Amino acid sequence: MSQIFDVQGMTCGHCEKAVIGAIREIDPKATVQVDRRQNRVEVESALEREAIARAIREEGYSVAA
Repeated sequence: MSQIFDVQGMTCGHCEKAVIGAIREIDPKATVQVDRRQNRVEVESALEREAIARAIREEGYSVAA
């Protein structure tokens, strides 16, 4: 299932890698695409939306509802 998240606070490549790593830690098979300029993270995963959002938040980023 494809899900799109509005993620605030990503300012560099390290931020991108942190978000991707957090998502893949809970779902190693997830496909993750990050667009820093639009604060957008697109995730292809079977996990529930809230589980993915929580993983991103735990990395220190804000996720819009």
